[in-house]
Amino acid sequence: MAEHRSMQRAALLDAARSLLSEGGTEALTFPALAERTGLARSSVYEYFRSRAAVVEELCAVDFPVWAAEVEAAMASAEGPEAKIEAYVRRQLALVGDRRHRAVVAISASELDAGARERIRAAHGGLVAMIVEALRDMGHREPRLAAMLLQGVVDAAVRRIELGAAEDPAAITEVAVAMALRGVRG
Repeated sequence: MAEHRSMQRAALLDAARSLLSEGGTEALTFPALAERTGLARSSVYEYFRSRAAVVEELCAVDFPVWAAEVEAAMASAEGPEAKIEAYVRRQLALVGDRRHRAVVAISASELDAGARERIRAAHGGLVAMIVEALRDMGHREPRLAAMLLQGVVDAAVRRIELGAAEDPAAITEVAVAMALRGVRG
């Protein structure tokens, strides 16, 4: 029984990822989840109390995987500047990933204060990854610089997500150049 529930929950989360990837937060509805998984709509409520709960669980499941990919890219880079470049490039490379779409959807969702705080804490962990590289470069304000650097990444993510006129590769190159020039002071 527990294994069946676990499989159903995983199927619901996978369906939610697809819906978010295809149509953003507006597409994530319980009727759509029910249709994608073959469950009755009332059954979806047995797993999740709200749309926000679905998004919150996606973040809890997907964000650590996404962050681990960024961390692995940084770990394979030599030197602080290469780590910063890997940090920016890996995040932007993940934009098309369905897991990323779910994480991005969080900002547009109707989450309660507790959920928003847990998500902010997870995001803070991502920013914390880059503080050491900035410190190694001799930056006087590594934590502040890390938050601002993430702002550059977030702006580039939004440009790519919006399907901006620029090619995603061009957005990535400009974001990397801004990050590297900016952190050098």
